[in-house]
Amino acid sequence: MRRRLINSTLAVVLVVIAVFGVSLVIVETRTIQSGAQESVASEAVRLVGIVESRLGSGEKITPGILSEQITAKRHAEIKVPGKAPIEIGHRPSGDVIASSVQGDRGESVTVQESRSTVSAEIGRTLLIILAVALLAIIAAVILAIRQGRRLTAPLTDLAETAERLGSGDPRPRHRRYGVQELDRVADVLDASAERIARMLTAERRLAADASHQLRTPLTALSMRLEEITLTDDPDTVKEEATIALAQVERLTDVVQRLLTNSRDPRSGSAVAFDLDEVVKQQIEEWRPAYRSAGRAIVRSGKKGLRAVGTPGAVAQVMATLIENSLMHGDGTVALRTRVTGNQAVVEVTDAGPGVPPDLGSRVFERTVSGRNSTGLGLAVARDLAEADGGRLELLQQHPPVFALFLAREQEPAAEE
Repeated sequence: MRRRLINSTLAVVLVVIAVFGVSLVIVETRTIQSGAQESVASEAVRLVGIVESRLGSGEKITPGILSEQITAKRHAEIKVPGKAPIEIGHRPSGDVIASSVQGDRGESVTVQESRSTVSAEIGRTLLIILAVALLAIIAAVILAIRQGRRLTAPLTDLAETAERLGSGDPRPRHRRYGVQELDRVADVLDASAERIARMLTAERRLAADASHQLRTPLTALSMRLEEITLTDDPDTVKEEATIALAQVERLTDVVQRLLTNSRDPRSGSAVAFDLDEVVKQQIEEWRPAYRSAGRAIVRSGKKGLRAVGTPGAVAQVMATLIENSLMHGDGTVALRTRVTGNQAVVEVTDAGPGVPPDLGSRVFERTVSGRNSTGLGLAVARDLAEADGGRLELLQQHPPVFALFLAREQEPAAEE
């Protein structure tokens, strides 16, 4: 590209020089020739005036006096009636420029100048024009080189940016080059880099959330299958199999929920549902695990609540809180339902050490954990709660009290 730019710039300059340079040479040549002819004629007129003035005053006319009145390298011949011709300077040979003037007393003056003098002046002018043209060409080449560098360097940089994007490095460079078109390309590449970065972040986040969120239902499912393998009672097998099937349905719901949130975290499927059923299902699901750990899980509070949300997402949030209490808490885990304003609240608490003071404000951030866990559980749980318009909060650090706030179903107005 740089070579093409230099060649095109040089071609334009050469065309301009050819058009205007030739015209200038022609004009200057004619001007110099015309000026030389007018100068010779003017000198002849001046000499005639001097001769006529001296004749009128009776003064002598000698070559010595008149030689001071003529330009060097010119020849003048003065003829006065009744006297010998007077010549001043050397008679030029070859082609000459001449001018003859007659005076009122019969005298005549002829001034001649060699045309080579005019040709030399024309030659000097041509050299000046050629020098200016050469300087213009050099300046054009330098300008083209600088302009080429100004354009090729950003293009090379943009190519490197595109290559970095293709190789998996989506960091935007935010470089601008002072050229509107190139800056536009840079804007598009930076916007693409930011979109790719968001997509990669979403994919990594989906993978991390999926691995964490699927762990809980898979663990519960494996416990049910273990119960089946350890019993010979057909009724127990049937009961545990039914619960296992429910766990599979919940597992399917979790996967669908994760995929939906990865496409659009704001797309909820909130419906009115019986909150007691979800609380009861979670207690039954986790009671075997707590029994194995020598602990208990109980519920209290207001019953008959109907909330608005996605039952599967609410169950997953509660499962995360219950699992955290099982892993990090101590003593009995209590689930308490209550009403505040137009919201239904589910509180989960235990008798453990609670949340460290330095993590209280950051406990819902990703990768933040005080006990060597992944730190994803509470962050994903909060995202699930907020997707349907609810919220998850830490009401108390010691003992820990986590609260899930859900919108209540509006009761129909009574008819008068």
